[in-house]
Amino acid sequence: MSKIARAPAAPPATGPTDPRYFDERDLEDELRRTFQICHECRMCVGYCGSFPELFRRVDRDIESGKAEGAEALDASDFVAIADECWQCKLCFVKCPYTKDDGAYELLDYPRLMAREKAVRAKRNGVAWVDRLLGEPHVVGALGGGPAASVTNLVHASRLVRKVQEKVTGISSEFPIPPMVSESFSSWHKQHAKSRPESQEHGKEFERTADTVVLYATCYGEHNAPNVPKAAVAVLEHNGFRVLRPGQLDPTDSPPAPTCCGMPNLDGGDVDAFIQKIKHEVALLFPQVERGWKIAVIGPTCSYTMKNEWPEYLPTKEVKAVAAATMDVMQFLVELGKAKRLALEFKSALGNVAYHAACHLRAQKIGFPGQRVLSKVQGTDVRIIEECSAVDGTWGMKARHYATGRKYAAKLVRAAIDNEPDLIVTDCTLSAYRIAHERHLAGADGARVVHPIEALAEAYGLGEATGSKGISPDSA
Repeated sequence: MSKIARAPAAPPATGPTDPRYFDERDLEDELRRTFQICHECRMCVGYCGSFPELFRRVDRDIESGKAEGAEALDASDFVAIADECWQCKLCFVKCPYTKDDGAYELLDYPRLMAREKAVRAKRNGVAWVDRLLGEPHVVGALGGGPAASVTNLVHASRLVRKVQEKVTGISSEFPIPPMVSESFSSWHKQHAKSRPESQEHGKEFERTADTVVLYATCYGEHNAPNVPKAAVAVLEHNGFRVLRPGQLDPTDSPPAPTCCGMPNLDGGDVDAFIQKIKHEVALLFPQVERGWKIAVIGPTCSYTMKNEWPEYLPTKEVKAVAAATMDVMQFLVELGKAKRLALEFKSALGNVAYHAACHLRAQKIGFPGQRVLSKVQGTDVRIIEECSAVDGTWGMKARHYATGRKYAAKLVRAAIDNEPDLIVTDCTLSAYRIAHERHLAGADGARVVHPIEALAEAYGLGEATGSKGISPDSA
């Protein structure tokens, strides 16, 4: 039995405000302690490739007589194990040794893997592929708008994608979401002019409870604006004025949001992550001060804003924004509890296969999309609790693509076997993986949409949003 102590000498460093965070010796000690506990437990073996890699390496050292547990693991082992973690967070949700469960071990495997990558990036520099994938808002701004048609044409070329894979490290097989010629922000500026409150320019809007801030995310802004458009339609249908980050009045034109920063964190670029937090909070905090909630259409972004922002930059402003942040479907669930959610629907949705995204489950808020859609008459919602193995940028990388497909197989199979009329997922990248893999499997018919798009269709607002979802043969 290994002599590594189960209890930490001090609470582990989980953010850069702790002076030990970038201390390599402290990190090594925490990695070995955590890996020893995980090796003895083994409950999370099926969640991702990180745990089998961990168990294999510890078993190797034990069987060779080199160690009694994880004490002989070295830097190469740490890198191999951390690189197979795609930050789905499910191990933390299920782990019985966390602070959330009152355990003295204080394990936080996902944050520890993020710390390993951050320390590695500080030592070796941020990898080129992580720099590129870490700036989706920049890529979207450059590739969208007037350049959208050319960008999409280029991405449709398998030869060009193969060349890009060699240069960038992004898989040529991964279904990259198309760029759009009109961003969500551009659309919203025009849309706001048609709203009654646009006549109140310069006046204080007093009914703060009837205003909500919509955080469209990078993909909603540049790749899938139909999702935030559907959110606007649904929220307005329920009596809310919808503003973008930084707007105190519908006619305001604040700087565009950048990104929640999770792609930077995936690549270990802590400095870039913190800069994005500062930029986004500067836009959002004045709105939060007015009592407005922030509704986010992507679970990765809402998770990051609520859980990671305060950990990496624990200012009062950041904490206030985090506390005001909600998943958009969670916001609608709260409306339902307050008896304010409109329940008059014009069409049924039929048999709905609902993919419970990992970063939604990690927020421990249940399945808000399923709760809301179940209120639509003639709708049967069946939950699929399987991982898409995309989780931000990890699954887009060429060296992880095959592993991602392997771990996503259960999700894809369930999305086929349920014979759904409609497939719903809160995660945009999961939607593209599901549609793409269904197409490869020869399945057709069912579209893949965000739950807010499905709700808009049920309300009869689908045509107004232009939302068609993703069909299997278009991904």
